[in-house]
Amino acid sequence: MGDPMADAASTRANLLAQPLQLPNGSVLKNRLAKSAMSEALGSYDNHVTPQLPRLYGRWAASGIGLLITGNVMIDRRALGEPGNIALEDESDLPLLQEWAQAATAQGAQIWMQLNHPGKQSPKGLNRYNLSPSAIPFRKDLTAFFDTPREATPAQIEDIIARFGHAAAIARKAGFSGVQIHGAHGYLVSQFLSPHHNQRSDEWGGSAEKRRRFVLAVFAEIRRQVGAGFPVGIKLNSADFQRGGFTEEESVATIQALAQAGIDLVEISGGTYETPVMTGAGDGKPAASTAAREAYFLEFAEKVRAAVATPLMVTGGFRSCDGMNAALRSGALDLVGLGRLLALDPDAPASLLRGADSRYHVRPISTGIKAVDRMALMEVSWYTRQLKRIANGHEPKPNESGLFALLGTMAASGWGTFRTRRLRAS
Repeated sequence: MGDPMADAASTRANLLAQPLQLPNGSVLKNRLAKSAMSEALGSYDNHVTPQLPRLYGRWAASGIGLLITGNVMIDRRALGEPGNIALEDESDLPLLQEWAQAATAQGAQIWMQLNHPGKQSPKGLNRYNLSPSAIPFRKDLTAFFDTPREATPAQIEDIIARFGHAAAIARKAGFSGVQIHGAHGYLVSQFLSPHHNQRSDEWGGSAEKRRRFVLAVFAEIRRQVGAGFPVGIKLNSADFQRGGFTEEESVATIQALAQAGIDLVEISGGTYETPVMTGAGDGKPAASTAAREAYFLEFAEKVRAAVATPLMVTGGFRSCDGMNAALRSGALDLVGLGRLLALDPDAPASLLRGADSRYHVRPISTGIKAVDRMALMEVSWYTRQLKRIANGHEPKPNESGLFALLGTMAASGWGTFRTRRLRAS
């Protein structure tokens, strides 16, 4: 038998193992959370598949406290990639329940991340893409993304209602909470950004009007799920692009959300055009930031000075010591893990024992500079690893970036064709 006093001392020393109570009274059993990663494990007509319960059951078995799903789309007409789940009705309720139970039966909370891609959807997938304003991507990305249409006020109201409806279905299916995807250049992020949102009506113009959309989305979700159901948000610290969303605006947005009653804020940053959330591209973190491991820890300290809302930071963590140091600083309450869990789905079990994972996240390279600068390359490589785990296999940490790129391009092309055909039928 173990020594109870020694075990208690070990838990105190390893802050990752301590529980966390959220403002609504919900308790996470420890301070480790899986951040959202796009699984693309839905069917080509955007329904839940048995692979998702299998994948999340594997992660839940690691002892992790919180699992946040990859982005679930609220509108089948607005997909971010082939294989997205689109949640518009209760037709998938049995598999949604199985997905939720795969985590909750093992003591983990599972939150569904809800998303609308806005303009950030590959060419040919949707009939057209909506954004706050019809602003094109930069020149080197126009081959991949169409210029969007400006959303009408009626379309904006419809999208807000869809967020609330999807959240209500998630709750009915047994998910523990939901997270609004307000980061990485998707629609909520686009509304917040003065670069993407150049409207002059009630949905744009000033910083206050640009944040009206996210506050309306939160209010509608809260109206449909009630006060006791956790609702969080993933938000950019900044867009890291000229004329984009700034740190000052992000702090003000978080303050407004905190006042409205948000339960958890996950801090990230960047877009597909400046993918700092992956440590890639022109926005690569400075050496001093990398030494502290968390890419957005300095910003989290600014937010902590402004709000008491629980904070989760994702991006850059490499070691148990680094995670504990970040928690001891008081700047955050939850450590978010993403890519590490695609390499080592059992990593939380090691970290909760006070040991590091046997794997380390490394840059993924194809040798093609223009491709390596894009977040899409990182997303594609890790998505392939998730599919391996979901199919009952082990990840391939040393898989060639170029091989993964070619395989992803072929699969994406076929997936786009099948999605369009199924939607037309």
